[in-house]
Amino acid sequence: MHIEIVPNRGSKPAILLRESYREGKKVRKRTLGNISKLPMEQVEQIRQILKGGTLKVLKVLGSHQINHLT
Repeated sequence: MHIEIVPNRGSKPAILLRESYREGKKVRKRTLGNISKLPMEQVEQIRQILKGGTLKVLKVLGSHQINHLT
C-alpha cells in the first residue's frame, strides 16, 4: 500500500490510498480510499505507518461514553 497524490486540473490534488497488484505482466493500481479531506499532518502519519514507522504517543485529554450497556 502507498499514498499517491494525483493532480487535478484547476483544483486541489487528490490524495489516494492505493495498492499495486499484477494482472498478467502489467502492474495495476487499485484505489482503496480517498483521504484528500484529511490534514496533511495525518496524511504524513499514515505514510510513515505504511513505511513501517511508528507514531508519537498521544495523551487522551478526555472522552465521552456512547451507547453504554449495563
